[in-house]
Formats: sequence, structure tokens, C-alpha cells
Amino acid sequence: MDNQGDSLQRQREIAFCSLHPDDNQARSAADFLIAIDGVQRVDVIDAANLVVCYQLLVICLADIEGLLQQRGFHLDNRLMYKIRRALFHYTEETQRANLGCAQGDANCTQKVFANRYRKREHGCQDDRPEHWRRYL
Repeated sequence: MDNQGDSLQRQREIAFCSLHPDDNQARSAADFLIAIDGVQRVDVIDAANLVVCYQLLVICLADIEGLLQQRGFHLDNRLMYKIRRALFHYTEETQRANLGCAQGDANCTQKVFANRYRKREHGCQDDRPEHWRRYL
């Protein structure tokens, strides 16, 4: 179980455009991101780059970048960064879909555990047929 938890933790670098009124976008973004649910750690590399560690079942890179852009941060849009981000977005979206998380679904983790609980054998299930349960 620990191996799967480790495989769902992501560490990504986010680069910001240097042409912005805020000289230290990375520090400002780190202060904002550390309070976001699912973000575990944010490390500032320099004034324009940071590394964010997050749980994939709770939040994905596309959501993090969308939140940053809504707050007025400018991401670096050079070709290499665009290609890297597109690859990360695709792989994370695919992995979340394979785990049962719909795109934009905020409570994905709860649904995964609820589905597992329903399918597992335990003593908390009602053995009566469906029409008997609705009768009373």
C-alpha cells in the first residue's frame, strides 16, 4: 500500500516568466500554494522557479497552474516548458481517470475509498434484497 501512495505523489518544477512586476514570483507563489489542499511541500529554487510536491488524487498540475494563473502569476511559456507541461497534464489526467477520478472532481479520494469499502466483504452490509429495503 505504501508503494501506491508513493506513486501518487508528484514533484514538479514550475517556471515563471521573468517579465512580471513581481520580481520574486516563485516566493509569492510558494506562499500561496502551501495553503492549498493536497500540496505537501513547496521549495523555491530561485526568483523564477519553484518545485511543488503534491498528492495526485487530491490535486493535479493543471489545477495548480490554473490557480496560479487566476491569481495573476505568469508562467513561462517557452516551447520546452509548454511541451513538458502538456506531457505532465496528459499523463496525470490519464492516471487519475484510470483510478476513477473524473476531471474537475474535487472529492476523488473519497470516492475511491468509498468504492473500495462497498466492494469489500464486511459485516456492515444489508443482506436483504433491494425491494425489501425500500419496503420499510
